[in-house]
Amino acid sequence: MNIGQASKATGVSTKMIRYYEQIKLISPAHRTASSYRTYGDNDVHTLQFVRRARDLGFSVEQIKELLALWRDRSRASSDVKAVALEHVVELERKIAAIQEMTTTLKHLASNCHGDNRPECPIIEEMATGFGGEKMGVKARFGVASLK
Repeated sequence: MNIGQASKATGVSTKMIRYYEQIKLISPAHRTASSYRTYGDNDVHTLQFVRRARDLGFSVEQIKELLALWRDRSRASSDVKAVALEHVVELERKIAAIQEMTTTLKHLASNCHGDNRPECPIIEEMATGFGGEKMGVKARFGVASLK
């Protein structure tokens, strides 16, 4: 099957299939004489595995590890479980961070008058957060502050 058919069969976009090949997450597709990619049942099965792992929030590096474990028939299931439980810890940390953000935003919104006045605790918190000190533009909008 061609890349479009593989994409439909797996729910992985053609762009992502090419990317996964480029980063060597999946093996390069076989090529026809005219250089078109072709995919077999094993390739589709691998792409479905990758898609499911992505749906569960695993990173590309974790998926590489899981694919290696999947292909290794002599693996210990404890190795797979360790990867999954490590991911659970990471997800729980992210959930806690999101819950903290939600609580903060709800509190700020409940203290905002929401009228025509310019005073707004939401804006003030963003401008003076981190202990009430004003932050520079770089600190306020930098990537590091989003972690």
